[in-house]
Amino acid sequence: MSCPFGRVNGEEGGQERSLGDFKGLNYTSYLQLHHILHAQETITEAHDEHLFIVVHQAYELWFKQVIYEIDSVRAIFSEEEVNEHKMLEIVKCMQRVVLILKLCVDQFLILETMTPLDFMEFRDYLSPASGFQSFQFRLLENKLGLKNELRVRYKQETYKKVFGDDPEILKAIKDSEEEPSLQQLLSRWLERTPGLEEEGFNFWRKYKIAVDTTQEEKRREAEAEKEEHMKNHIYAQYKCRQELFDSIFDEKIHNALMARGERRLSHRALQGALMISFYREVPRFHQPYQLLNLLMDLDSLITKWRYNHMMLVQRMIGTQLIGTGGSSGYQYLRSTLSDRYKVFIDLFNLSTFLLPRNSVPPLDRQMKTRLSTMEEPEMEERRGKVVRSSAFSASGFVSSESPCPLDNSEEKMFSDSDLEKSLEESIERSCEASM
Repeated sequence: MSCPFGRVNGEEGGQERSLGDFKGLNYTSYLQLHHILHAQETITEAHDEHLFIVVHQAYELWFKQVIYEIDSVRAIFSEEEVNEHKMLEIVKCMQRVVLILKLCVDQFLILETMTPLDFMEFRDYLSPASGFQSFQFRLLENKLGLKNELRVRYKQETYKKVFGDDPEILKAIKDSEEEPSLQQLLSRWLERTPGLEEEGFNFWRKYKIAVDTTQEEKRREAEAEKEEHMKNHIYAQYKCRQELFDSIFDEKIHNALMARGERRLSHRALQGALMISFYREVPRFHQPYQLLNLLMDLDSLITKWRYNHMMLVQRMIGTQLIGTGGSSGYQYLRSTLSDRYKVFIDLFNLSTFLLPRNSVPPLDRQMKTRLSTMEEPEMEERRGKVVRSSAFSASGFVSSESPCPLDNSEEKMFSDSDLEKSLEESIERSCEASM
């Protein structure tokens, strides 16, 4: 059979044809390079203005991709039941977002090749245009979960004021404020963490017992100390830790902190995040733990991006000049570095409430089974064991009321010792595979 690309109008060609001989889609038209490469219109003769435009256009393209990935994750979390088999897709999207943000942070190095004198050649011509008018960055903040009441006000006005009467932008911003944010969807998902239910494993009760035990040991250590200075020091540490633990065990205190914007996750969601952090080694919590870390990476990188922006502004115009859009410039950017702009601040603060490994409540046999993964079918057949397919399911946090894989009434085809042995081997293989 002859090559179809060697035909011309159905006839055999007399010679080979090059790629350029074929009509239709090509690299330039597919990427619409004629539009992109002609979008750098400078308004002065300054050499560095072209660089300034290209870098900011690149930022906006990356913001668009980040928003696209965040929207994909939000769509999965918005489903009635979050299928845990989609966790790999969620983690992949968030890893991509983190890598893009790392690139955005480093992109400031290119702008820093421009000197303040170079910038002065065209800066005055930019007014009243300002980076504050990047509506995509505002969309990203809203979609992640930054609340309006936590924003620093722009010239004592709402941030939407700078977009004037552009109906398309204002509608997009309004929608982003009203739709469930990634932070809200994450909170709902964490509330369904298996093991939180009171009639089952009841992680929160076990965790409180462990905390009370460690705190009692600390109190006794303080009482046993004979040197007054050291005794006061140990007792002060004990009281400080006790106040911190009270703030998570007392739901009223937690809700008060949420109302002040100091905490973002619901009380039950915080419990779920803590449980995932303690038992991250079990197979079912591998990817959820990865996700929590990626969200902290995202928050850290956005803070680094803000910091690099602030330092660039200080380098270019100092700390006293007003920004081209009328903001306080350096001072405004500096104010956005506080924790109020960290959407996932609760995840950072989880380490405050961790316990030593030897104090972590051990998982019972039912929870080990529930949080393990399904064995290979051929392995089950070789052992002559019949296991219900859902017994080692890695399905998502669909409901915290999910039944234990094997009901007491269900006929067991193997002994408890065999189950424990099978479970331990399964977990060991999963851990080895993840290393």
